[in-house]
Amino acid sequence: MENVILVVHLILAVCLIGVVLLQRSEGGGLGIGGGGGGVVSGRGAATALGKLTWLFAIAFILTSITLTVFAARNSATGSVVDRLGVAPPPVTAPASTSDATVPAGSDLLPPTNEGAPLAPPRAD
Repeated sequence: MENVILVVHLILAVCLIGVVLLQRSEGGGLGIGGGGGGVVSGRGAATALGKLTWLFAIAFILTSITLTVFAARNSATGSVVDRLGVAPPPVTAPASTSDATVPAGSDLLPPTNEGAPLAPPRAD
């Protein structure tokens, strides 16, 4: 059922694009092109292409909503990762530094420069 609606949705999208491209420009976009009527004049009679555009647009929106409902219903069962069968890595808490003690002569400590003389500033 979902595949049928998806195919109808794609056909409606192509038809809607075709019907919109077939229509005559009325110059409402940037004020260029089109005839003398435009926005100021009253609404003219709806053409067959205009009615067909509305029909395709309404059907496109309805199929979009239907596909969204199907997707929401399918996603309620689990996540995409669950469907793949991949287990997420285990989450471990970071070790607290207050609990760990490091001996003073250990290699884990960064080297310090205690007692070393300071170098004079460089003259450039």
